[in-house]
Amino acid sequence: MKKIGFIGAYDKTDLIVYVAKILTTLNQKVLVIDATVNQKARYIVPAINPTTTYVTDFEDIDIAVGFSNIEHIKQYLGISEGQELEYDIVLVDTDNLAGFTNFELDVAQKNYFVTSFDNYSLKKGLEILIGIPNVVSLTKVLFSKEMLKEEDDYLNFLALGHKVVWNEYRIYFPIENGDLSVIYENQRLAKIKLKKLSVQYKDGLAYLAEEILGNVSEANVRKAIKAIEKATWM
Repeated sequence: MKKIGFIGAYDKTDLIVYVAKILTTLNQKVLVIDATVNQKARYIVPAINPTTTYVTDFEDIDIAVGFSNIEHIKQYLGISEGQELEYDIVLVDTDNLAGFTNFELDVAQKNYFVTSFDNYSLKKGLEILIGIPNVVSLTKVLFSKEMLKEEDDYLNFLALGHKVVWNEYRIYFPIENGDLSVIYENQRLAKIKLKKLSVQYKDGLAYLAEEILGNVSEANVRKAIKAIEKATWM
């Protein structure tokens, strides 16, 4: 089981769900864990009978909301303490130190730091990392309109003194009104539709999915995205 962390104060629930959809289309069994303070998944992912804690199925993705750690999820699913969760990939969304610590993201296979360049997202996101005991390797997932070098330099400056090693490469997503309109429409319809997203946004999704899997070609990831588009076009 691969555990992947998505860390930061920036709103990333939809991004994670879209990546999860690509992974399930590539025959992976995926669990998304919402370990954020506001639990946005509770409001945008349909659930028949939501309670304080629950796991629901959405578009072939299992989504867990309200749990404090992996053991808590195991108890809910009736899995014994010594067993692993029966998933190929677990994606953990967190915006707080407790989520990072309790889900043991310090030993995750990969961790992504997701942010835009407004001061709240930057500073609140980095605040999560203040209390971590050990140095963590992070890949930047950056939402920006113009992808300026000065923005990245500012993030590096703010991160000085934090126990972070940045990976050399970055994953960029555009901030476009068109993409936001598609995301909001998907929320209203309770569907995952990728067709109308910008090419740049889909490029970012493809890169994330390819890197998380590690053993799949870019061509196969692109085929999965096309299959999702075709299945949800109507």
